[in-house]
Amino acid sequence: MAKDLEDGYETLIEEVLSAYPKKAQKKRAKHLGVAGPAEAGDTEILSKCDTVKSNVKSVPGVMTIRGCAYAGSKGVVWGPVKDMVHISHGPVGCGHYSWSQRRNYYTGTTGVDSFVTFQFTTDFQEKDIVFGGDKKLEKTIDEINELFPLSKGISVQSECPIGLIGDDIEAVARKKKKDVNKTIVPVRCEGFRGVSQSLGHHIANDCIRDWVLEGEGSEFEASDYDVNIIGDYNIGGDAWSSRILLEEIGLNVVGSWSGDATLAEMENAPKAKLNLIHCYRSMNYICRHMEEKHGVPWMEYNFFGPSQIAASLRAIAAKFDKTIQDNAEKVIAKYQPLVDEIMAKYKPRLEGKKVMLYVGGLRPRHVATAYDDLGMEIVGTGYEFAHGDDYKRTGEHIKEGTLIYDDVTGYELEKFIETIRPDLVGSGIKEKYPTQKMGIPFRQMHSWDYSGPYHGYDGFAIFARDMDLAINNPVWGMFDAPWKKSA
Repeated sequence: MAKDLEDGYETLIEEVLSAYPKKAQKKRAKHLGVAGPAEAGDTEILSKCDTVKSNVKSVPGVMTIRGCAYAGSKGVVWGPVKDMVHISHGPVGCGHYSWSQRRNYYTGTTGVDSFVTFQFTTDFQEKDIVFGGDKKLEKTIDEINELFPLSKGISVQSECPIGLIGDDIEAVARKKKKDVNKTIVPVRCEGFRGVSQSLGHHIANDCIRDWVLEGEGSEFEASDYDVNIIGDYNIGGDAWSSRILLEEIGLNVVGSWSGDATLAEMENAPKAKLNLIHCYRSMNYICRHMEEKHGVPWMEYNFFGPSQIAASLRAIAAKFDKTIQDNAEKVIAKYQPLVDEIMAKYKPRLEGKKVMLYVGGLRPRHVATAYDDLGMEIVGTGYEFAHGDDYKRTGEHIKEGTLIYDDVTGYELEKFIETIRPDLVGSGIKEKYPTQKMGIPFRQMHSWDYSGPYHGYDGFAIFARDMDLAINNPVWGMFDAPWKKSA
């Protein structure tokens, strides 16, 4: 369906909202907007897009694309910690749905000292709802300790029924910690808490603070160049790509949270000299805590696309001495021929293509710069669970006039895509197939559509290749969109 957009996206928003009842229109209108001009004199900000409302409850009755607090804790923060067992405490469904979705790569022997791809559940039945599940949880922990003696600890990820019936998982954790002599972390991440998975991130961070960071850690030789990678979940190997670059400029990565992470790395984190945070939304809480209590400063970085990789390497190096700064310049120069090769091959094929993004975490703004490097245009972007400061940061990376949508509904996103007709949509698995049925190329930008890594220079080569494969695939010319077919 083609449409003249001369009147801008404001008119489009009004048309899409007109399908709702008046009350729903009023609520949803606050979550949709267009990036406005930047503040006068602010040279670092491209546009202003923090006027949209965010981090509030979804409108009942519309099909939100959000996840829950359990998803934010178990699926994002805790699940990738490889040498701990993560129990989905409650019925089997939530754990089964969150089982090995995000491709958090790790090193180790699965089932021996690494358990990321395993699914553990207390498998609640009706009698457990009536009589409580504390005893069942204790038995589960005992069985895990017997079957997997090399596991370093256990986290208890609460599902909705746990909060509803009031199981005392903290008491169980304290008791079993003494019995098995391992770290047991109770996480009150019941799905109904908060408005989205964002609260699950916060709860998970608080549990790391209260139950992990005071641990002993492990012996390592400290140096002035020790850093932590925070908020990188090693999807498709992202954290490994980031680690390569940081080590090439002379830094020592103490730990990577939580992709390919160990419990000892988390315990050792306060000993580092700097925390480098990639996904601000999911891990800024623990970074702020470590700065306040342990004196470890933190900074954001972005390893999507060569322009931001170079800028981030220089910003990180500026926190250290001239040796690291000189190394950063050498590393940037080393990879420039690769960047030139990627640009020569893919930019002519992708330049001018329009992209719409709708993801969570950091991607709606961080990935935008990688598309910019390839000459592609971001025409719309938004978050599933952002807060106001996320949208404020987004203005640094997108242009004035970009369509902004927060907690967009399935209906709204479909109508935006159908009307704008972008050359590519980057979103999640729930949006993938409806978009492709419209005849529009799609990339699953939560888990890189079974590809990756996308971080770092090598990752940028894969990113550019994947976008080209999606957009320039001849399959899109072999069928008509549903609205073009005759009755």
